[in-house]
Amino acid sequence: MRKLLCPQCKVSALYVKNADGDRRVVYVTVEGGVVPRNEGESLDGFDLDTVYCLGCSWSGSPKRLVRI
Repeated sequence: MRKLLCPQCKVSALYVKNADGDRRVVYVTVEGGVVPRNEGESLDGFDLDTVYCLGCSWSGSPKRLVRI
């Protein structure tokens, strides 16, 4: 699976949050799909419109991520 990267620090590990503030580590595929890092985890209830980088302070739309 090819992953998109943070535009600021080029890390592929990102996370999403839900309304309670819980975090789930995800990757974003080159097709734009947000998938959980650990198989079997669900993304139900998580906001997939904003992703947060685990390597720096960047956050934004998955559409702003870059390829290398």
